[in-house]
Amino acid sequence: MKMNNFFQMAYITRDFEKAMATFKEHHGVDDFIVLSIDPEVQTKWGSGKLYANVALGWVDNLQIELIEPKGGLDNLYTEGLPGGDVPHFHHVCMRVPDWNAFKAEAEREGWPIVCEGGVPGVNFAYIDARDRLGHYVEYMWMNDEMWAATGGK
Repeated sequence: MKMNNFFQMAYITRDFEKAMATFKEHHGVDDFIVLSIDPEVQTKWGSGKLYANVALGWVDNLQIELIEPKGGLDNLYTEGLPGGDVPHFHHVCMRVPDWNAFKAEAEREGWPIVCEGGVPGVNFAYIDARDRLGHYVEYMWMNDEMWAATGGK
C-alpha cells in the first residue's frame, strides 16, 4: 500500500475538548475546525450512518484530526478506543488525486477496505494495515474547495 501524499495523523478520543486543549497547549496546533459528521458508509460491520465529532487542525503541513465516535457504524473508531481520556493514535491519511484510480489499485492489490464513504466533495476509504503497520491507513479524495475549507495549503 502506497504512502504518497501523506498529510494527516488522526487520533480517537473519549474527551473531545480535552484532546483539543492538549494539542493546542502542547503540540503546536493553533486552532481547530470542528465538525459533526454523519456520512453514509459501507463497512465490514454493515451499511448506514457513522456519527462522530471531528476536529481538524494544522501544524505546518501536517493536519491533526481528532475523532470522537458518537454512534451508528462507528466501530472503526470504538474498537480501538482504550479506557480513559487520553487521545489514541488511529490512522494516517493520504490525499489521492484520482478516486477511481485509487479504487482500481486497491482492488488489484487486494487491500482490505474496512470502511468507505463520502460527502459532497470528499470520498474516503480506510485500509486495515494493522497487521503490517499497527494502524489503519485512510485514503481520501477531496476537491479543491473542500481542501481549502479544511485549511489545506
